Amino acid sequence: MIETIAELGEIEVLNRLKEFMDNGQIDDDTALIKESNKKLLINTDLLVEDVHFSSQTSSPEDIGWKAITTNLSDLAASGAHQFLYITVGLVAPPSTQWKWVEGVYKGMTVALQKFGGKIIGGDCSKGEQKIISITAIGTLGILRLHRSFALPGDYLLTSGPHGLSKLGLELLTSKDDKKLGKVQSSLKMQAINAHQRPNPPIKALKKLEECKPIHLPWRAAGTDSSDGLIEAIKGICTSSRCQAIIDPLSLPRPFEWPKGDQWDNWCLAGGEDYQLVVSLPEEWANAWLKTMPSAKKIGKIRKGNPQVYWENGKAIKLSCQGFKHY
Repeated sequence: MIETIAELGEIEVLNRLKEFMDNGQIDDDTALIKESNKKLLINTDLLVEDVHFSSQTSSPEDIGWKAITTNLSDLAASGAHQFLYITVGLVAPPSTQWKWVEGVYKGMTVALQKFGGKIIGGDCSKGEQKIISITAIGTLGILRLHRSFALPGDYLLTSGPHGLSKLGLELLTSKDDKKLGKVQSSLKMQAINAHQRPNPPIKALKKLEECKPIHLPWRAAGTDSSDGLIEAIKGICTSSRCQAIIDPLSLPRPFEWPKGDQWDNWCLAGGEDYQLVVSLPEEWANAWLKTMPSAKKIGKIRKGNPQVYWENGKAIKLSCQGFKHY
């Protein structure tokens, strides 16, 4: 028998969601947070059906996983040391099957079990389309990453390859195989997994903290590349009031990545890659490159109005843009 949330009603839905939280956690309208003596980082992200996720490309478990990890990526890219709590706001049409809701929460639970944190509450309501709103809370570690901390002379680096999630989405939705050309099967599997089950850059942050030269201050600019690599770099430039110079030969292309303008555009602006993008002093950057094999230097920071250029001085023109929220 297929059960919808309208047939179950709010009270029964909430009672069923209790299994994903501590006993008594949602028997009140508020949740108690005891870590008030620590510096906390808080992030809220919305995932909207047919904008951020689709049942055509992802299972409910995949959607729940992604709802959590996209938020944890923002926390990690700000220097979070520990992930503590999650609240979930769920909007869904009354005809939504309970099995879908349960699958989303199961996916969330698996992600939290792997990366840390637990669900402490939230809210639910009916609406015309599915929306998942996650608020994530974590503790600040020793390094506070911020877009405004870049300085001229810094190296610009990223923690890993870009373009995989975009390729994964194209593989899952494209009806024109010629558009993609010949893509290695191993790259296909990696790309689909990157799109459906992204990982927050927790390891990259830890390695960054561990390798800092002792005599250098804890000063590094950073963000994640959820909206695309170029958008991440632009964010650093805008907040730090500086320019970025990118080496076209050092783009963070995945292994076996095809050549061509389309593929470089996907690398630069595909979005949803969830890698760290950081601006570091040269010595610290070199130390991170040694300890983090997937990391890559992609350019430098210099004085100037906030812009991003190729090394030859030309503006970077893209056939596709990074994710736009409106």
